[in-house]
Amino acid sequence: MSVLLEVLKANEAYAASFGDKAKLALPPARRFAILTCMDARLDPAKYAGLSEGDAHVIRNAGGRASDDAIRSLVISYKLLGTKEWFVIHHSDCGMQLFDDEIMSGLLEKSLEGATIDETGWHDHGHGPGSVHGRYIKWHTFKDLAASVVEDVKRIRSHPLVPANIPIYGYYYDVKSGRLVEVPEATAVGRATA
Repeated sequence: MSVLLEVLKANEAYAASFGDKAKLALPPARRFAILTCMDARLDPAKYAGLSEGDAHVIRNAGGRASDDAIRSLVISYKLLGTKEWFVIHHSDCGMQLFDDEIMSGLLEKSLEGATIDETGWHDHGHGPGSVHGRYIKWHTFKDLAASVVEDVKRIRSHPLVPANIPIYGYYYDVKSGRLVEVPEATAVGRATA
């Protein structure tokens, strides 16, 4: 069965038992937001005990505080009433396996898939590629805890983020399922008003 058919079949089963979910309010019931990675091994609903309607979950590659992630957090607060935010990165993140130079180089060769082995990244496409990868900041990182601190600092210092919102810094351990606090990040994210 194709992925499309699998998704549509799953949606039919979900919609058949949708019940009272149509009555969920627009603002998140538990009044918080999570910025986390798009990695398929992470299930924020499970690791944070969420049900539908509880919280905003903003996901991108690395769970990074990009301009778009901050835009979503500001909307979450300003228009939908969230009062606390979490930045949650994770161990064994793919964003630690390359840098801007590697990514833009791979994209210049082709727009097809690449693979990694013990000798590095290998492009298997046959072109054409594009130089436009050079104009994107890919938000890669080497140090997991430092990336959480960096993102909490970026959010905390943003001129559109109120000082009264606490921002907690954590990473998810993909080997144990535990959230591990990054104390320096949480200290930086402490509410001041």
